[in-house]
Amino acid sequence: MNRPVLALVAAQPKVRRKRKFRYKALRRLVPYLYVSPATLLLVLLMLFPMMMVFRYSLMDGAIMKKNAAFVGLQNYLTIFDDPVFWQSVVQTLYFTVMSVVFHFIIGLAFALLLNTNRVDPLIRSILRVLYILPWLFTAVIIAIIWRLLLDPNGVVNSILMALHIVNFKVEWFSSTSTALHALTFANIWAGYPLYMVSLLAGLQGIPKELYEAAGIDGANSFEKFWHITIPQLMPIIISIALLDFIWTMQVFPLVWMTTGGGPIYSTEVLSTFTYKLAFSQYEFSLASASAVIILIMSMSVTYFYIKHQRQR
Repeated sequence: MNRPVLALVAAQPKVRRKRKFRYKALRRLVPYLYVSPATLLLVLLMLFPMMMVFRYSLMDGAIMKKNAAFVGLQNYLTIFDDPVFWQSVVQTLYFTVMSVVFHFIIGLAFALLLNTNRVDPLIRSILRVLYILPWLFTAVIIAIIWRLLLDPNGVVNSILMALHIVNFKVEWFSSTSTALHALTFANIWAGYPLYMVSLLAGLQGIPKELYEAAGIDGANSFEKFWHITIPQLMPIIISIALLDFIWTMQVFPLVWMTTGGGPIYSTEVLSTFTYKLAFSQYEFSLASASAVIILIMSMSVTYFYIKHQRQR
């Protein structure tokens, strides 16, 4: 056998190893190719705008001036010195916490009602349709509905006066003492179906053997609920509550179309505060700083959500 043939035979294992290495590298690369379009859209539509907003927050007169100067953290200090900002933070937390708590309470109550066998199946089907209706409406429709219901000459005041609960027409969205509570109530009404549907699915997935075993041990209905139902639903409750907290903290359309942040900042939340800075006062640098603060607050809650999901 001549030397060229021997060299060719000796080189074959190396060629095979190279091909095998290329094949493995290609297989590892394939999943990234599948997600590359979504990643590109994420970068263009989310990460790039976020970086631009952060850049604007460090400048003076962003967008409005051709040569905007770099001012560092001055915009953040200006935001922190604004009393309306801190008022909006407190009101945002009140609006968010109350909404999440009552979303859970009402959603769990309706889920338990729809899961019980004591209610006729036909009635349960009708109730499911009625209870889920708020979830079908957009924020615009919800705002219109509640502005009409809570109008001084609306249905709510008429009923309350007929029952002699109040003896005057309450201006729910126009009074500084009631506007935030009325707005929170409207948001609670709009958001509980998510909890109801999720918790109902969780209730239907709990094994009946657990309740039967608890009944044999002498547990009553409350003990079954507290020691079986709630622990079994806890992963769902935590996940939905964290997501709901993030979403509710950023609610804008409902607030803007009912009160616009008024009267006298009594319903001002972080989203409307930022919007007014940008599109009413044209302070885009301050608005960018406020938006970054909202992002940091949301990301802090997102961290706990991701941590919880990993633990599960």
